[in-house]
Amino acid sequence: MVVRYFVVMVGVLALLGGLGGVKFAQIKSLIAYGHAASAAGPPPEVVGTRAAKQDTWENRLFSVGTIAPARGVTVSNDAAGVVTAIKFQSGQTVRRGQVLVDLDNRVERAQLASLQAQAGLARISAGRARALFKDDAVPKAQLDNAESALQSATANAASLQAQIDRKTVRAPFDGRLGIRLINLGQYLNPGTAITVLQSTDTNYVDFTLPQQQLDELAVGMTVRINEGLPGPRAEATVAAIDPTLDPVTRSGRVRATVGKMEGLVTPGMFVNVSVVLPEKRSVTMVGATSLVHASFGDSVFVVEDRKNDNGAAVTGPDGKPAKLARQQFVKTGESRGDFVEVLEGVKPGQEIVAQGAFKLRNGAPVRINNSVKVEPQLAPRPENR
Repeated sequence: MVVRYFVVMVGVLALLGGLGGVKFAQIKSLIAYGHAASAAGPPPEVVGTRAAKQDTWENRLFSVGTIAPARGVTVSNDAAGVVTAIKFQSGQTVRRGQVLVDLDNRVERAQLASLQAQAGLARISAGRARALFKDDAVPKAQLDNAESALQSATANAASLQAQIDRKTVRAPFDGRLGIRLINLGQYLNPGTAITVLQSTDTNYVDFTLPQQQLDELAVGMTVRINEGLPGPRAEATVAAIDPTLDPVTRSGRVRATVGKMEGLVTPGMFVNVSVVLPEKRSVTMVGATSLVHASFGDSVFVVEDRKNDNGAAVTGPDGKPAKLARQQFVKTGESRGDFVEVLEGVKPGQEIVAQGAFKLRNGAPVRINNSVKVEPQLAPRPENR
């Protein structure tokens, strides 16, 4: 019996010893794997890269302008009267001289018929007096009276015709009408607003520039409207520079003339304005997605070969040189389209992280995957969805 117990105990101890050895080996393997992983560092992050480029940019002055029509008026009546006919629709495009509104002129037309009859009689009398005076049948005084009566009757008829013409409202120039403000049968006092009329062939763009920049400005310079931005686009020309400055803002007003604009144009609309200066400059630029913004400054991640403590290049599992991302703080300048000018910190040709920079830290290992091509543009025109 004692032997049997002894054999069972030995078997139990052997089983426990075997299990302990297995667990010890597993723990040792995990510890070794942890040391190896710690030595290898975190797994590389997959990023997209693009080289910093060098380009030549125009020097420009930027501002925000307002579109103003070259000609714009509030159409109104010159004489009082009742509206008998409205010959336009709201928003209609009209030509110069086109009739817009007729006012009641029946009384004036009846008076005009009477005056025209008197003028006709005076014309006959004057003709008869000329013939008689030629034959010395009447004195010169009688001829003068007949000529004076003719001139008076003609002037009275012309004066009344002018009053009738004042009761017909016409478009003063080509353009597009606004909303109709009157109704048929309405009595209009002189100067009552009927609608607005804005020219469509030419527009002005008014904007201001600080006094420090006015010396660089000259009449005839090219002005770009909403370049690379949504909204109406066009190229304008500086037409006038106000010689006086605003005493509050210390800025000067500038007016540019622009012809046909691409897109919907409404007077009073705000637009972005850039005045093109004759000088150009060489810039180093990176994509806007490469920049990492922080309260302590902007930075980019420069992709470099990973090296060991001896300075030798480290090779990745694929046999290619392993890469890491080095955080580089930069000083940025002007932004144009999808690019940002870098004044300090990056040189042309350096490989910069373009996609995935937000998930990196300084010295993080990276794996480059440029299979997805998203090319930035200086003048992007994204689809309006």
